[in-house]
Amino acid sequence: MTNSATRGSPWLATLLLAIGSLGLASAWVMVAFARDRQCSWMALLAAIDAVLLLRLARMPKGIPRMALAVTATAATIVLANWGIAAAQIGRSIGMLPWESLTRLGSFYAWTLANLANTPADLAWLLAALVLAVVASR
Repeated sequence: MTNSATRGSPWLATLLLAIGSLGLASAWVMVAFARDRQCSWMALLAAIDAVLLLRLARMPKGIPRMALAVTATAATIVLANWGIAAAQIGRSIGMLPWESLTRLGSFYAWTLANLANTPADLAWLLAALVLAVVASR
């Protein structure tokens, strides 16, 4: 095996993280919608998913890998909270979740996320970001 075959490419890692973040955020929204709760423990799965995808893409250890893992985890958290808020609002006004997703403004989504996330939920989200840093070293 050559040295270039063992090194990963940054574009592959970024593509895998984008697909993984969208997929996991979608699953998180479905679980939260079905259970009618935030299900913030899913953030830990987002961190694990990001770390595994970076290792799958053979991203070398170091600060860039940690930064990508934290960014992907944070993006998944934001996307999931946006989707959960949109699904809940959509349900109350008779819209499908993907219809209300594009109509939900950022300020309203931020307000709803602040109201819905308890201190325990925030602890899960923070733990996921810490897990992303530690596991991606």
